[in-house]
Amino acid sequence: MTAETVPDAGRGRRPEHLDLDALIDDRATRVVVCCGSGGVGKTTTAAALALRAAGRGRRVVVLTIDPAKRLAQSMGLEELDNEPRVVPGADSAAGGELQAMMLDMRRTFDEMVSGHTTPDRAQAIFDNPFYQTISSSFSGTQEYMAMEKLGQLAATGRWDLIVVDTPPSRSALDFLDAPQRLSSFLDGRMIRLLSAPARAGGSALRKLVGSTFNLFAKAVSTILGGQMLADASAFVQAFDTLFGGFQERANATYQLLRAPGTAFVVVAAPEPDALREASYFVERLGTERMPLAGMVLNRTHPVHATLSGARAREGAEALEAARGDATTAAVLRLHADRVETAERERRVLARFTRAHPTVPIVDVPAMATDVHDLAGLRAIGDLLGS
Repeated sequence: MTAETVPDAGRGRRPEHLDLDALIDDRATRVVVCCGSGGVGKTTTAAALALRAAGRGRRVVVLTIDPAKRLAQSMGLEELDNEPRVVPGADSAAGGELQAMMLDMRRTFDEMVSGHTTPDRAQAIFDNPFYQTISSSFSGTQEYMAMEKLGQLAATGRWDLIVVDTPPSRSALDFLDAPQRLSSFLDGRMIRLLSAPARAGGSALRKLVGSTFNLFAKAVSTILGGQMLADASAFVQAFDTLFGGFQERANATYQLLRAPGTAFVVVAAPEPDALREASYFVERLGTERMPLAGMVLNRTHPVHATLSGARAREGAEALEAARGDATTAAVLRLHADRVETAERERRVLARFTRAHPTVPIVDVPAMATDVHDLAGLRAIGDLLGS
């Protein structure tokens, strides 16, 4: 089932073919963000696309935010960490290179703090229990740090293409929302009250703010506990001078995601839930005016023979009734099942294309085995570029 053979989308047109080779060959393309729901092969797609781009002469780094180690394993590396590592065996004949890394959320947060303050103040923040909590488990921190790391990679100018593998699609939406969410938290009413004593100026103002803060602290400490409240207050007061810099960097990276050199590639499987998530993400990208390149429809089941499923099943039943060749009958039944699967996939895809008729699509047939090495990634890359 190739993009050219997908049935009419319901409005007299078929989906345009997504030419990923043209995308990665275009030197104006600097960032490719792969997104999609869990279990659709998004990490593999990102790695295969990065490997193919390197083989075609691009200097590429692929960043995974997925904590699974599939990317490292498929590239022949024992592990990935917060620093890019050269992928051995990547084709460099055309002058390209490939490096890979996996986001270390806490380390990236530490780097941001160190870059915005003195060593002594940074250490005080690192030692604060409240910081240790939000830097490792606060909702949105991982996605915020992914944005920060993307900004860092882009700022170096070391690579001419960055491929980003995001968490499953709802989390990938968090990838877009994280700067605003974390900013709202750090600039919210509770945080402003926690830092009020430090922000107060004159003695009269300090007295007024102090009495208000004491009432607030007494109420909150009964819920959070006195020590946690003290830790939070100390953290906010130390962090207050860094906040503007954090916001500025997040906004810069957000603008990078909207820039003409960025392309979002939605990865989906031909299944209702995955395509529903893909549809949701396509709509969100349109709302945010972010550049969508198209969709990779992964693990499809194309049918190359012209024999219909019904005829194949009839033939199998006739052979079985006549006690004919059992192997041929089994093959016919397998073919009938494959045809039914392909037809079901086309129906599901047709619903997506009716809703989004202008989204280019390239399909990648299901592989016989899981991808676990560079050879497998190259095979996927060939299918992506077909």
